[in-house]
Amino acid sequence: MGLRKKHREAEVSTDSLNDIMFFLLLFFLILSTMVSPNSIKINLAKSTTKNTIDSKDNKPIHLAVTKDKKYYINNKEIPEANLETEISTYSAKQIDPILFMHLDRDLPIQVIADIMTMSMKLKVKPVLATAPNK
Repeated sequence: MGLRKKHREAEVSTDSLNDIMFFLLLFFLILSTMVSPNSIKINLAKSTTKNTIDSKDNKPIHLAVTKDKKYYINNKEIPEANLETEISTYSAKQIDPILFMHLDRDLPIQVIADIMTMSMKLKVKPVLATAPNK
């Protein structure tokens, strides 16, 4: 009778794949704008007073030191040996330079004392940044 079975090839429907990829791309784009890639994780000391410094005229110098003694000035990592020269470079551009110190609370007190001594030597006003006490 000549009946033959037609052999069909398997197909995968990719019609909705474009929609899924678009939503994933959109999700990751929105998520990446919410995350701050320049943030440095530092466990700040707690405080209850809320004194803020208004620095409209001067742009403060932000010094962050992590607990493994990595130094960052304005989110740029610098070696410890260049710390004084970098701060003096930034402070030379300002009339009343302010140094915001974002120091990890697990740092040895000697590191904090060295930074304070250096800032006094450079005539930079040191300010210790703390986290609010919850």
